[in-house]
Amino acid sequence: MERNFKDSRGIKVGKYFIPSVLLGVCMGLGFLFFSPQFERVSPVVKFKQSEFWNMKDNLEIELSDNSKLTSYKITYIDEKGEKVLDEKALATPISKISLKLAPPKLDNIQKESQVKIIIEATDDSRWGFLTGNTTDNTYEVKIDNKAPITSVVNNSRYIARGGSALVVVKVADENLKNAYINFSDKMNFELIPFHKKNYYAAIIAWDINIPFESFTGANVVAIDKAGNKSSAKIPLYIQDFAVKNDNLNITQEFIDTVSKTVLENMNEEVPQDLAARFVKQNRELRAKNIAKIKQVSLKNIKKDMIQDFRPEAFVRLQGSQTAAGFGERRHYFLDNVKIDEAWHLGLDWASVKNDSITISNGGNIIFKEYLGIYGNTIIINHGLGLGTLYAHTTNQFINIGDKVVKNQKIATTGTTGAVLGDHLHFGILVQGIEVNPIEWMDQNWIKTRITEILDASKAIIDQNP
Repeated sequence: MERNFKDSRGIKVGKYFIPSVLLGVCMGLGFLFFSPQFERVSPVVKFKQSEFWNMKDNLEIELSDNSKLTSYKITYIDEKGEKVLDEKALATPISKISLKLAPPKLDNIQKESQVKIIIEATDDSRWGFLTGNTTDNTYEVKIDNKAPITSVVNNSRYIARGGSALVVVKVADENLKNAYINFSDKMNFELIPFHKKNYYAAIIAWDINIPFESFTGANVVAIDKAGNKSSAKIPLYIQDFAVKNDNLNITQEFIDTVSKTVLENMNEEVPQDLAARFVKQNRELRAKNIAKIKQVSLKNIKKDMIQDFRPEAFVRLQGSQTAAGFGERRHYFLDNVKIDEAWHLGLDWASVKNDSITISNGGNIIFKEYLGIYGNTIIINHGLGLGTLYAHTTNQFINIGDKVVKNQKIATTGTTGAVLGDHLHFGILVQGIEVNPIEWMDQNWIKTRITEILDASKAIIDQNP
């Protein structure tokens, strides 16, 4: 028997009416909740400023929304009042807005003043009683409009291409973000805290790849968290390096065996063409190996404050002859055709097969690994960014993390890597850059260019706290 119901006016209502109404309500609610026109996500604000602002750089703000933006307002507030930096109602809504707002022109802004930046943005959604979704974010920013203090306390007077020098500097700023020594606009050297707060020391290097005529100077540079930057020039007399050019004939047998083995040991693809194989080993793999040396060296620089640094002169492998010098420019020929060239960046010492390698200065073992053209390689960290590299070794008697001492036997010479015969490749590293070892084998050079500079610097610092 069919049952009917009456509505408030006494009119009969069929049995399917109420479910239909409920279905309609559900569909309406579903439309509200799932339709893009009624999305409920507020606009996204990206305020790219840090917690500090120098009142010189533009404020960078990015606004975005899936249902498009209809308006925004950026307000600056300090203790004296507020100022609207930008405000706009968009005739045509857009999805993304990138703003670069100039600082307000105000008088007597003091360092460390606290200000607020209020960012408001509204989208085109029909949610929120047809007014759209609104984001209203407040960001607190400290004003810092003073650049860091930078000055040079003392430094080695000379630096030669391929060589080293010591620099002691003062860098002071409560909000310091970064400080370093820039060399010839090509590379930066990290600073090590020295003697007292706000003072730093660094050994710097003139990478032999930077030509003498390209030298543009060295500067200590400091940047604070607000983006203020300052620099001070380091007075240096510069000297060129007499490059020795060597023509080397590479045999097919060497490429077919040594180059192939080195590439395979480093899991590199081995080209079939002999010239291409040698170039890949000598140029591409060499670059990767050098980058690895620098990466390991920089990673292991300690930033603890130092009071002293007195290395002894490094000594030649006992009873050896120098087979190759630092800074030789090698030109490689195959069947009388030049196929490549490269720097030799250390000293090659040869004596007898599997000769003992002992060290001249103590330090920490930071690398012990097969390293392509260098073969089985050891790197020792001696402090202040100075390291030594021992390549082509066979037996190794140390492990990574070991603390080693002067005259300790660490390995024996060998033929691992891209070599023609048993020898030791000895390298001096300054923050991972191979420099001229001859300087560091001269005790008088170390005394006048390193230790005396540090001693004199401490006296200057103590007189001018």
